[in-house]
Amino acid sequence: MSTPPDTQRPVSQSCGAASMEKIVSLCKRRGFIFQSSEIYGGLNGAWDYGPLGVELKRNLKNYWWQVTVHEREDVVGMDGSILTHPAVLTASGHVEGFSDPMIDCRSCKAHLRADQLVEKKGAKQCPNCGGKDLTVPRQFNLMFETHVGAATDESSIAYLRPETAQSIFVQFKNILEVSRRKLPFGIAQIGKAFRNEINPRNFTFRSREFEQMELEYFCRAEQGMELLEYWKKERLRFYENIGISHSKLHVLTVPDDERAFYSKGTYDIEYDFPFGRQELEGVAYRTDYDLSQHQKASGKSLDYFDEETKQRFVPHVVEPSAGVDRTVLALICEAYSEDQAPDEKGKMETRLVLRFHPRMAPIKCGVFPLLKNNPQLVAKAKEIVALLRPHMLVFYDESGAIGRRYRRQDEIGTPFGITVDFETLGEKDPALGDTVTLRHRDSMKQERVAIQDLPSILREQLA
Repeated sequence: MSTPPDTQRPVSQSCGAASMEKIVSLCKRRGFIFQSSEIYGGLNGAWDYGPLGVELKRNLKNYWWQVTVHEREDVVGMDGSILTHPAVLTASGHVEGFSDPMIDCRSCKAHLRADQLVEKKGAKQCPNCGGKDLTVPRQFNLMFETHVGAATDESSIAYLRPETAQSIFVQFKNILEVSRRKLPFGIAQIGKAFRNEINPRNFTFRSREFEQMELEYFCRAEQGMELLEYWKKERLRFYENIGISHSKLHVLTVPDDERAFYSKGTYDIEYDFPFGRQELEGVAYRTDYDLSQHQKASGKSLDYFDEETKQRFVPHVVEPSAGVDRTVLALICEAYSEDQAPDEKGKMETRLVLRFHPRMAPIKCGVFPLLKNNPQLVAKAKEIVALLRPHMLVFYDESGAIGRRYRRQDEIGTPFGITVDFETLGEKDPALGDTVTLRHRDSMKQERVAIQDLPSILREQLA
């Protein structure tokens, strides 16, 4: 008994055409993302990543770190503290100006950002109930404040960082000295940030606790605009390399009146989510504002000495800043697909597939003995799991018909399936002994592969 055929190509593909309702349902059902504290009613704006979600997120962060730090000679990394001294955020302008205009709807008691109001017949209305009884806008600071130590007065105030950038700027001089880098060079960081969003929405897109992948690339003033263009192209290339379609990526040149006052140029890299085109990442030329502010406020030198020109100056910086959670959501939206494929009896049925790029897929390979009550098949399948596990995340499944097992792995985006059948044992043809069926998720094509060749074949496919 060999592996049942599953080679008919799927039809009626509709990649990336899912509604948010389907995305949210899939994420919970298959263990990608759960509502935080769900059994207690949930905590708004906070999310927990399940077994598959944490692997997808880790694959994304690892790849970003690989291409941003490990593959470059001009970037080093750091990991800054989440608790932030108030003087840092005062110097950066966050304490004074990091706020959004908030409006209350007196009819339904909703708290709204001013830009969420809808306008009908020239009048502003609540998007939830249509009410027009609205308060005047007032500024709402987005930072989470806390206290450090036993005291709870002004002397003990600290903040949960609203971005990862400031810890890079205040450690600039230390990292410059220990890394012995020359301009231009960058400092990279991946970490949590916190913003008390007035109205978290669109699943994980806008949350109160989120993660950033951020690079501060320091340079001379005359290099700033050129490096802004360079990093815009590099970041677009990154998204395409993780499987996001070029046609769904868009670059918005942020107008002068919408840029931060210290920025000489900013690009927003946007993605076509089911709920509309929204920002994945900002690439900004922040000039020397941040280092100059911290140098002035701290009284400590944050300048750079150029040994060739014998000049001392405060470097400028270009910042590519990406949202981890937003990119994970984009990966799931991009991968989601429904098509028609045959079941074991040849009857066409709807197949839900996550077409992740192999390097992003949470599980790389599923291993299946054709029958779970055959000790030889099970033993051989577990040998293959042991062979592959040092190289990649592998899932072993012996429950249910082989077609059902394929479908379960398709739904979580596993790119490859390995089936151990009676031909593996050499019962029909000794020449096929120690070979398995290797199935490809997207095409459902199957091929016979020698067990000893599996590690090299899969590593090549995953590269």
